[in-house]
Amino acid sequence: MHWSAMAVAAAPYSAAPAPDATGPTSFEDATEKATNAAGWVQENWGNWVESGLQIVLIVVIAVVLRHVVRRTLTRLIDRMNRTANAAQGTALGGLLVNAERRRQRSEAIGSVLRSVASFVIMGTAALTVLSVLNINLAPLLASAGVAGVAIGFGARNLVTDFLSGVFMILEDQYGVGDEIDAGVATGTVIEVGLRVTKLRGPNGAIWYIRNGEVKRIGNLSQGWATAHVDVQLAADQDLERAREVITAAGEEMSKAEPWNEQLWEPVEVLGLSEVSLETVTLGLSAKTMPGKAGGVERELRWRVKQALDRAAIRLAPRPEPEEEDGEAADPSAAVAAPSALNNPDSPQSLAAAPIARPKLGK
Repeated sequence: MHWSAMAVAAAPYSAAPAPDATGPTSFEDATEKATNAAGWVQENWGNWVESGLQIVLIVVIAVVLRHVVRRTLTRLIDRMNRTANAAQGTALGGLLVNAERRRQRSEAIGSVLRSVASFVIMGTAALTVLSVLNINLAPLLASAGVAGVAIGFGARNLVTDFLSGVFMILEDQYGVGDEIDAGVATGTVIEVGLRVTKLRGPNGAIWYIRNGEVKRIGNLSQGWATAHVDVQLAADQDLERAREVITAAGEEMSKAEPWNEQLWEPVEVLGLSEVSLETVTLGLSAKTMPGKAGGVERELRWRVKQALDRAAIRLAPRPEPEEEDGEAADPSAAVAAPSALNNPDSPQSLAAAPIARPKLGK
């Protein structure tokens, strides 16, 4: 009895669980951990300060470099515009330089260059900062590449318009004030953008043309233009006399203001372009300033008409419209063809005659 009671009394003490290792620690353990943390901070403090200073230096250099590059490009573009404006005041510069065209072209090129410079500088700075922070750039660059491909496919029309606009401006295919034929529309260029070109049509309408949709461009304002006029004379007129009169009218026009600047070569009589029994057509041609062919043609027609009238040289008569035949119509045209039924004594008429109703007797 005595040993069994002692065993039962001792059982609870022997089965008690051991203290938890994660439980409250002693003062010595806490002191040791704090000492280790302080030592780790002290060891890495120099690296943190160094990395922070590197990041600040990289950002400062990037911002300053971006500002300097953009300011340099802006000054360069302003200088180009001032040079164009100065040349615009001279006689030769007025013919060869379009200040508004040069301004818009230089502004567009400057905008592209500034954007590219900002993207390259700030992008390089961002990648450098990430490398200082010991961040693996391979997954980031791979993700950026996939995202760029996806955006490129989704916005391919926008990218096409932008790239086409850049090359149009760099190659100087057309500019403000040029008369162009873009295929989808024809008119005068009033604004050149990286994505859209604005044209003023002949009827005053403004056309917005996406640069990526332009497959061909006919510039009617570069180099020189040709004014072509056809003069129709009566077939019995003296052609040699007409040639002399027209040539004299062209020479007089080339000496008058403002046609002396717009006519770059004398008016030339090309010869006969059409010959018929009643009329002959003389072709006139003159090389003019770009974009001025229409006005030269109208003035040349005016002066040639007055010169021919003074020389008593008749122009071709206007063809009269064909008149309708005034004779009376054939009266027999409305008469029906002869028929046997027209004769009441014919067998056909007798056979077709109704049977008379018999008379009823009383």
